[in-house]
Amino acid sequence: MKNEQVIMEQLDHLGQEIATLTDSARALRELRDDLSPRVNETVKVLIEQLAEMEADVQFEDLTALLKNLMRNVRNLGWSVDQLKNLIDFLRTVEPLLKSAVPQAIIYLDKLERQGVFRVVASMMGVLEKIAETYTPEDIEQIENGLVPLVGVAKKLTTPEALNLLDKAAEVPARVDLSQAKAVGPFGMLFALGNSEVKQGMGVVLELTKALSLLKNGEGTEESEA
Repeated sequence: MKNEQVIMEQLDHLGQEIATLTDSARALRELRDDLSPRVNETVKVLIEQLAEMEADVQFEDLTALLKNLMRNVRNLGWSVDQLKNLIDFLRTVEPLLKSAVPQAIIYLDKLERQGVFRVVASMMGVLEKIAETYTPEDIEQIENGLVPLVGVAKKLTTPEALNLLDKAAEVPARVDLSQAKAVGPFGMLFALGNSEVKQGMGVVLELTKALSLLKNGEGTEESEA
């Protein structure tokens, strides 16, 4: 009886193992059935893509590429190191960029609101018109003449020159040409009795003396002699 009981237990255990194997085989069969269409579609797409690439990519090309990669392993390593250095640099400057970029945007917005960019655009338009109107030779001549003009402008910015120009600018507003009349010699003599005419004649004489500088300094030297 004991042997029969042992045999029955072993048969039950074997039956359980066979049932487990059957379930596993059934699950694998179902998985295979589910994956087979997907695998077939993937293989079909892969074959189509390879067929399209066949005219452009040959096995010899892949072999040459592999050889080049093997020959340039050091260069690839150096490139990777440089890329790592670049990444480290970007990580270092990232905090600075986070603070500098907003400041730059604010500054550019300020320039935009002040009309600086519009002025620059207008200046570029003026330069384009100058380039269309004048030849490079004319521009070179103008360039050579700008240096002396800067010297003249420097002289005109002295306090004495600015004071004289400021007073001279007020003269047209005080002159009424509608009241001007023809004056003969006797009228001029009579006008010399006017104090304003006397002062004006004095100014004219001083300006006349200064005009002697137009003779390359000869008038100044003669007056000093």
